[in-house]
Amino acid sequence: MTSALKNISEEEALKIYKSLLLPRRIEERMLKLLRQNQISKWFSGIGQEAISVGLTLSAKKEDYILPMHRNLGVFTTRGVPLYQLFCQLFGKKEGFTGGRDRSFHFGSLEHNIVGMISHLAAMMPVADGLALAKKLKNEDAVVFSLCGDGASSEGDFHEAINLAAVWKLPVVFVIENNGYGLSTPVNEQFACERLSDRASGYGIEGFHIDGNNVLEVMDTIQKARELALAGNPVLIEAKTFRMRGHEEASGTHYVPDILFEDWAEKDPILRLEKEMLAAGYMETEDDFKEITKEIDASFKSDLNKALKAAEPVFDAEVELSSVYSELNDNDLPVSKPQGPVTVQRFVDVIQKSLDQAFEEDDSFIIMGQDIAEYGGVFKITEGFMEKYGKDRIRNTPIIESGALGAALGLALEGFKPVVEMQFADFISCGFNQIVNNIAKSHYRWSPPLNITIRAPHGGGVGAGPYHSQSVEGWFMQIPGLKVVVPGTVEDAQQLLYSSLYDPNPVLFFEHKKLYRSLRAEVPERSAYEPLGKAKLRREGKDASIITYGMGVQWALEIAEDFRQLGVELEILDLRTLLPLDKNSIHQTVRKTGRVLLLQEPSLTLGPLSEISAIISEECFEWLDAPVIRCASLDMPIPFEPNLEKGFLPNAMLRNKLEYLLAF
Repeated sequence: MTSALKNISEEEALKIYKSLLLPRRIEERMLKLLRQNQISKWFSGIGQEAISVGLTLSAKKEDYILPMHRNLGVFTTRGVPLYQLFCQLFGKKEGFTGGRDRSFHFGSLEHNIVGMISHLAAMMPVADGLALAKKLKNEDAVVFSLCGDGASSEGDFHEAINLAAVWKLPVVFVIENNGYGLSTPVNEQFACERLSDRASGYGIEGFHIDGNNVLEVMDTIQKARELALAGNPVLIEAKTFRMRGHEEASGTHYVPDILFEDWAEKDPILRLEKEMLAAGYMETEDDFKEITKEIDASFKSDLNKALKAAEPVFDAEVELSSVYSELNDNDLPVSKPQGPVTVQRFVDVIQKSLDQAFEEDDSFIIMGQDIAEYGGVFKITEGFMEKYGKDRIRNTPIIESGALGAALGLALEGFKPVVEMQFADFISCGFNQIVNNIAKSHYRWSPPLNITIRAPHGGGVGAGPYHSQSVEGWFMQIPGLKVVVPGTVEDAQQLLYSSLYDPNPVLFFEHKKLYRSLRAEVPERSAYEPLGKAKLRREGKDASIITYGMGVQWALEIAEDFRQLGVELEILDLRTLLPLDKNSIHQTVRKTGRVLLLQEPSLTLGPLSEISAIISEECFEWLDAPVIRCASLDMPIPFEPNLEKGFLPNAMLRNKLEYLLAF
């Protein structure tokens, strides 16, 4: 018996062989179907099966695996139903995403698989969140995250590994180094000799292995799992080769022929066949042909059935209703007495609403920079660490994307993560996680994601162009998100509390200038209300100001001035920009016939440009004057107080109103 199989029985060797052969034979069939135009695209993993299969065989069933687009072996080895899997690959109705996404862009929590998105390293921070959830639950489970050599250059790769190291998470990152990122060879991607050498820079264990040797993969995964469970994350570089193009249409003309010849001899299936023959587990090569027939027969029926399965039929009502989740009555926060009415500041009620939710439900976790001992730069979480502990009040490194991705992983495990952006301006560093991962996940395949992203925003405090922006409009065109911007103390209290319990991802923007300048009498405790309803702040008959956030305070102030002149202005506070309360917009336009749209973001493509379009399309017959917009100037927000004052819209609000009323 050869040394390679000396500790592996014939039965186990046969299981490994069949596990390798199944994804290979399925792929070869898929390539034929691709040429017949029965499948739209294929990213081949032929020659790389040892990594997917070896990892999955050595992982425990309770371990999560986050595969990429060449990891068919993860799905087949985990026992994902082949009919549903084939329906997914063909874009059929009975696929995991029902035709809403393609190939392996899906997950199955039943099988502890969380699938990829097209942005490569984006799922690595999600692995951190899943691993943190397992650690907090004291479960004997590890998370395995796969990526390619190309993804190792992306920011999420580095943020995820660093966060895992700092938090000592039970996670193993596996790089499938197949030599090329699409057509770019590895010598043009990184300068280090081995990607696994990077592990030492993060203070974690690194392994460099032969990714085409399934036995070496299995042995390394077992060692890595033990390390990860002990709080030592691991980075594995599995050296392999891509025997076909990035995807079939791209070809392989940029790869020297000699590489194909060399790596063909290292094919993981052929290598295992040689070992099994040498060990006496198989007598001749004909024995393998019989196994191949058996494997082909095992998926033929499911494949043919999937080819004939129903295509999805577009139903706008069904599709639109699948973007957001509704909060079940059983999940509503327990109703409690609101207590006495006291004068509170904007910042106070945000802190108290957060505190109330954390007190009621220990599945809430908050992550962010300097939020633990320091209490956050605006002191919102001051005292929280002492009260709730460092497991729930978690400082992160200076990252945005990594924390947001981790929030997605936590939410998949039933936690209610809150991510604090130190300033809303920095949310751009996490844009991909929000708009491409978090926002689209539920519509594609996942359960509801209760994630709250708090973002201090707004000008008027002399903080300059990188700490004063109002960026809420960036997210209005992203279905799946909710965007909430309170403009009163009462709404800061109620809407934050409601956002925390909403089963959808919510971006909650808090105006920095209002934190300590705005006071009002409010109850001691918050109560839940559904998001998406505007509120009439002031009745009027001569013109309507539609606004939100800081604009509410500007509007209330100028409305008092105009009342002295006998002009009654109506003020509609949108409160939630996504979803919009169109009915309330219709009502106020119909009532006054004149509308001024007031926003803090710059004019062009600002949030209220959408309101203007709605009014023009749906309320035109009620208008007595053009819709007027009042917004900040189309320029970066300046630092110096006089310059900032001229930039903001309240400097021109009076003139805009006078023009509207005189029309």
